[in-house]
Amino acid sequence: MDIPFVKMEGIGNDYVYVDARKKAPPSLPRLAREISDRHFGVGSDGLILIRTSRIKGVRHRMQMFNADGSEAEMCGNGLRCVAKYLFDRNLEKDTEFALETGAGVLAVKVLPKRGTHTAQKIQVNMGQPRLKRAEIPMTGPENESCLHQPLAVGGREFRITAVSMGNPHCVIFVDQPPGDDLVRGIGPLIENHELFPRRTNVEFVYRQSPTVLVQRTWERGAGETLACGTGASAVCVAAHLNGLTGRKVKIKLLGGELEMHWSEKDNCVYKTGPAREVFSGVWPA
Repeated sequence: MDIPFVKMEGIGNDYVYVDARKKAPPSLPRLAREISDRHFGVGSDGLILIRTSRIKGVRHRMQMFNADGSEAEMCGNGLRCVAKYLFDRNLEKDTEFALETGAGVLAVKVLPKRGTHTAQKIQVNMGQPRLKRAEIPMTGPENESCLHQPLAVGGREFRITAVSMGNPHCVIFVDQPPGDDLVRGIGPLIENHELFPRRTNVEFVYRQSPTVLVQRTWERGAGETLACGTGASAVCVAAHLNGLTGRKVKIKLLGGELEMHWSEKDNCVYKTGPAREVFSGVWPA
């Protein structure tokens, strides 16, 4: 059976979205690899399915696969797109609702275009950061955190801060805007480093000012992406913990900008940014 899909992007972090509330397509890892191929498929950073949640009080669930077919817990930019998909189609009528993800239930708030039921920006409560090695996961003493710790890789030494936002992130602050030598040369080495038993996403970050950060991301299972929402959340947390910024910061990514806030009130990270529907089609099964 052919598979209807929608291509959407959140500041350049693009996924293929399939409405699987009634029935999911078969062979999801293979479908993710084929449909994500930028030469022979639709082209995307991965596949996201919109499914029915079984959690009381939550109507919808997001399931995601990276472009290499591996299943991931969550994607912040992808979650914004899911929220827009549901809100624009009146599948969620309120501007505030919860969505189930592999990283738990997260709250979203839609900021619609004036006078319409069309989402313009979406704020996502990304939840509380997890800093213990066992939570990331990361090797070493389970209850210790990894803050500004040395890591030798590729003949160089870096200082890393590890944060989980439902998926693992290794954040590295650098003295100048990160180049390809870091992102594409060092990124995959750290992604697959023995420190991270489930691999990790890697963020290289330059502090442009106390309120503005420049981020490039090597994403686990996808390579470099134009944006990473959970990565921006991890960067917001890591920057504050390292004394580089306050709790509110603007993060510039290759695909656009995100407004980030690590709330002192509830310890949750809030991310606000746009989402856009690019086109729809049918994938021949």
